[in-house]
Amino acid sequence: MKADTPLARVKSRMAVARRKRRGVALLMVLGSLAVLTVLVVELQEQSSSTLSAALAERDALKAEYHARSGVNLSRMLIATEQPIRQTFAPLWAAMGQKGAPPQIPVWKFTSLVLGPFNCPESQAEFARVTQASPDSGKNLGSTEGCFDIRIIDEDAKINVNSGSRGDPFSQRQVGAAVLGLLSSPQYAPLFENADSDGQYSNQPTICGALVDWTDEDENAYPCDPLADAASASQGPEDNYYQTVGLPYLRKNAPFDSMDEVRLVRGISDDFWATFVDPNPADPDSRVLTVWGQGKVNVNTANAQTLLALACAGAPEAPLCIDPEQMSLFLMAVTLAREVTQGMPVFKSPRGFVRALQGKGKGIGALFAALGLEPITFKDPKLVEKAVQTESRVFSIYVDGVVPGRHRETRVRLHDVVDFRSANELGASAAEDTEETKNKNPDATASAAPSNEPLTPEQIAAALASDPLGVIIYHRIE
Repeated sequence: MKADTPLARVKSRMAVARRKRRGVALLMVLGSLAVLTVLVVELQEQSSSTLSAALAERDALKAEYHARSGVNLSRMLIATEQPIRQTFAPLWAAMGQKGAPPQIPVWKFTSLVLGPFNCPESQAEFARVTQASPDSGKNLGSTEGCFDIRIIDEDAKINVNSGSRGDPFSQRQVGAAVLGLLSSPQYAPLFENADSDGQYSNQPTICGALVDWTDEDENAYPCDPLADAASASQGPEDNYYQTVGLPYLRKNAPFDSMDEVRLVRGISDDFWATFVDPNPADPDSRVLTVWGQGKVNVNTANAQTLLALACAGAPEAPLCIDPEQMSLFLMAVTLAREVTQGMPVFKSPRGFVRALQGKGKGIGALFAALGLEPITFKDPKLVEKAVQTESRVFSIYVDGVVPGRHRETRVRLHDVVDFRSANELGASAAEDTEETKNKNPDATASAAPSNEPLTPEQIAAALASDPLGVIIYHRIE
């Protein structure tokens, strides 16, 4: 038995204390490891997020510049149409055709023509079709990304901004075309229900609302293509937008974008999906536009737009009220374009009118063979003035694509390019001929002789004119 001495008691208490402190070091180590683990994980997550954001920004910038390259190449391709047409002129004359050759829709072959400048997949398609290898060229293609281009002819659509000119003819022109688009019998149920604001808007009401949104005057447009010019208005415009509680008024100025059309009375989601943008993935399916020259190019417009133009000039014709006649017309236009393989179907605005009247050869004979009843226009000259056979305003949609390890980065550019003031590729504005001036009323007077200095007007025209057109609308997504 051990002695109960003070020293023994101290040792005993120290032993108990040591037993109580046993494992503290281990707990401190485990705690430290836990704290360090949390710090490391947080640092890793923060670093990964920062790296991912940096990579995303880098790829987005690459994709944007791939898209910009696609836009510039597309503008160059459209600008080459006039030189290509001049090269085609002797062949056109050898074929026994009179006059200058028609506009060649080079923009429909964008993917093929610009294939050598794109990624290897597009280059392979170009090589397969042309039997020419892009490898023989220098500085072609890209291994870091691709671009996907769609060029849309805005002059092939009904321009709802035409009414902003304010003259009765322009208002009547766009009003008749829009009413011709909306008045088909199969669309009647679309206008039987109330709008989201509880109001009822029929075809003439919506048509008049589109014109009243853009014109500067305060008179309401009745949208009656059969009315005389003297009855072009039906009194002052009402305060409809304020009455239904909307926070805006009529703009009384041109539309700036297609999205602005949604603000107009009666433009519901159903209306938008039926008449304005039936397929958002395919911009070419649009029938309406806010850009363009005002007249519709009948050689590039889709069959539905051509039907609207026909019904604008003769709303009571069988073509406009008989579904069977409509179906025959749409089939005939589609068939004619498949046969011509992209070549113009109508040689002139008069040729378009004569074909609908059942006269002439070509598509006019096809209409008659299919049993399409000829149209009797109230004013054929008015229909001719509403159409054209050459396009000068185009929308360029380009998707820049940069593939990644776990994701694909896409940036879309939408540029609208106006070629009305563009001089021919390779020529300056001062060298424009009188013939070019006649084709382009916005151009300046012809240049002075070469031994005389350029006038200030000619210098300004040379600076303002770009062979690659002028970008009048830009959007990035």
